[in-house]
Amino acid sequence: MDKVLVDILGLSTNPASGGAYALILREVNGTRRLPIIIGASEAQSIALEMEGIKPPRPLTHDLMKNIITAFGAELSDIIIDDLRDGTFYAKLNIDSQMIDSRPSDAIALAVRYGVQIYVAASVMDEAAFIPEDEDEDQHQTSPPSQQNPKQQHHQPPGKITQLEQLNQQLKEAIDKENYEKAAALRDEIRKLELRD
Repeated sequence: MDKVLVDILGLSTNPASGGAYALILREVNGTRRLPIIIGASEAQSIALEMEGIKPPRPLTHDLMKNIITAFGAELSDIIIDDLRDGTFYAKLNIDSQMIDSRPSDAIALAVRYGVQIYVAASVMDEAAFIPEDEDEDQHQTSPPSQQNPKQQHHQPPGKITQLEQLNQQLKEAIDKENYEKAAALRDEIRKLELRD
């Protein structure tokens, strides 16, 4: 299976899906971003570990790491290996055994172990997006055959036109209940509005 190395770009709240968070993964050797909607407790667990904050009692993912370690096993890496009906699936690579996991739990463990996070190339191709500012660079350097068909149309210059287009895409994503894409679009809209 072809896989793409990613790292964590950040977490953002996602009011459209009832207080869940959007975890944004960034392609290490590319420009694509992959948003994944995760629960509040998993987001907190990931954020605390990334900030180096140790709670007085172990959280669930700390407990999982302690159990894995107590049995003499080790987490090598994780992979988000599938996307079915809008749901991401992941696997933990523990001593060369692939164990099913939710992506949020797998990533929470990955940050605790400091291991690499991978995404199957097919999942990146299906669900990732290129941020607007990097998308313009992509248009100039890539032949049309390598661009996403949705990105091949010419975008008129100007922030208002770009903002209107992003708002329309956001509405369509929400109508289709594609909250991962909606969260990513919402973040792009915020960035554009902050530039004004």
